[in-house]
Amino acid sequence: MGPVALRVALLGCGVVGTQVVRLLTDQADDLAARVGAPLELVGIAVRDTARERPGIDPALLTDDAAGLVARADIVVEVMGGLEPARELILAAIEAGASVVTANKALLAQHGPTLYEAADRAGVDVYFEAAVAGAVPIIRPLRESLAGDKVRRVLGIVNGTTNYILDEMASRGLSFDAALAQAQELGYAEADPTADVEGHDAAAKAAILASLAFHTRVGLDDVACEGITGVSADDMRWAAETGHVIKLLAIAEASADGVLARVHPALVPLDHPLAGVRGAFNAVFVESEAAGALMFYGQGAGGAPTASAVLGDVVSAARHRVLGGKGPVESWYADLPLAPADSAVTRYQVRVAVADRPGVLAQVAQAVAAHGVSIEAVRQPAAADGATELLITTHRAAESALAATVRAIADLEPVEQVISVLRAEGA
Repeated sequence: MGPVALRVALLGCGVVGTQVVRLLTDQADDLAARVGAPLELVGIAVRDTARERPGIDPALLTDDAAGLVARADIVVEVMGGLEPARELILAAIEAGASVVTANKALLAQHGPTLYEAADRAGVDVYFEAAVAGAVPIIRPLRESLAGDKVRRVLGIVNGTTNYILDEMASRGLSFDAALAQAQELGYAEADPTADVEGHDAAAKAAILASLAFHTRVGLDDVACEGITGVSADDMRWAAETGHVIKLLAIAEASADGVLARVHPALVPLDHPLAGVRGAFNAVFVESEAAGALMFYGQGAGGAPTASAVLGDVVSAARHRVLGGKGPVESWYADLPLAPADSAVTRYQVRVAVADRPGVLAQVAQAVAAHGVSIEAVRQPAAADGATELLITTHRAAESALAATVRAIADLEPVEQVISVLRAEGA
């Protein structure tokens, strides 16, 4: 008599859920060999059981998610949203089931609640697919780098925005045109707000910061700025100065504490993140002993995300068969959360000014008055009595840089502050 099958319940059957079912079915023998016991899909919880789902056995579908969870050994949650996902995961944990989730918003908002419940119940919570799809970054931060000290994490963790920015940079498209193209190709939702305003990346930044610095960082702790203000002119100027613009999720620790932020950033062309094209994701980790590490790959899509989910299912299942438990939440450091304006960075400020003598001196004086120094100034040829200045600063605190920009805007010869971009990765 062979080993008893482990019962797997699936919550949600969208693009990712459908691929999870396919992998569980197509790779059943290999998965059983890796786990040491068969994995049996006992049900799929959906809202509408009557809807036709090609490749899915209708007999597996149920709208009784709570009942399904109660009879599972491993619960896979790919339904998204905060509720009822949170309630169902807690019910699964209390019933003694291990949990695999791809729900970054839930983890960013309620992660500590889930981790504490799982610790009390002695079960696993795995979430590799919650950040950067198929790119393995959660396990390296939780396990591979557990003996090291992470200094900084820079991530391109949203494929939609990376595709849009890449099209703007490579083809000279406007933001609106690149977004429309992304929607036509299925990279962007009809309502792209969560992506283009940075909210999706912010949830992932909270998770990365929590793992990297052993401190609880929630979604509300992440300073967030999207890409809607990035223009084709910004892209051209970035190229002129040897940069490309990327939406970065940044997590770092300083004397002030842990800081997590999301914003468009100028990345030098020789930095590994500059070459991340299209809808791909990448996470760049700077650590004390291992040095610089880069994790790159498909950041979204049904099959890539399902691959990460199945890796977690195998880990959780092996613990059910062989005993043991995966890594628990690590927040022993409990560092303070630093204010957003304490970040140290560089600015590139583009301003329209009157074309007359002495303007540059006035700008330089305003910059120096706030303890900021200028690295470089570019000035294209004047036309129609006005010109532009592109001012690049040295590194300084965000608070000083923001005050500097306000002071520049108040100068009489300055007609407009056209754009302000941070420079990272240098």
